Amino acid sequence: MNFSIQPELENENIRLMPLQENDFERLYEVGSDPAVWANHPNTNRYKVDVFKNFFEGALESGGAYLIFCKNTGEIAGSTRFYDYNETDKSILIGYTFYAVKFWGKGLNHQAKTLMLDYIFQFVNKVIFHVGATNYRSQKAMEKLGAIKTDEIVVAYFGEPDHLNFQYEILKEDWLNFK
Repeated sequence: MNFSIQPELENENIRLMPLQENDFERLYEVGSDPAVWANHPNTNRYKVDVFKNFFEGALESGGAYLIFCKNTGEIAGSTRFYDYNETDKSILIGYTFYAVKFWGKGLNHQAKTLMLDYIFQFVNKVIFHVGATNYRSQKAMEKLGAIKTDEIVVAYFGEPDHLNFQYEILKEDWLNFK
């Protein structure tokens, strides 16, 4: 891989900053709300020990971000690039969550657009794994132009396996979609 999966990205409303080890407390402040995880495959991530595991996986991915809302100066949530596949020039985006107060504000669409615009300089396909019962995220994928391609069991970092829907966006489709 001759590119970074963790550059700083921003637009007029949000800034994606590389996640650092000392960010645990302030990100946990966002992730400690049980409502944030109600539709995610692991609904217990609001618990500190489960969130620590999630945070460790984020750091190990080498591509995790804090998402800042520039209008409020607050951390809105987190997302990450992970599992780059050099053979088929693909990468995954996921493990995304937002504080409830930022739901429906368009931040997720903006964050994913920044990430897709950046990463499609280097890959031909982006894959998303979305929990089978996470209807909010499934809708978000469709709004981005992602296509559901499979139903798979995903082994989350240090967590139980869960049924997920796999969505994909190909580079040429993203360029046409925009």
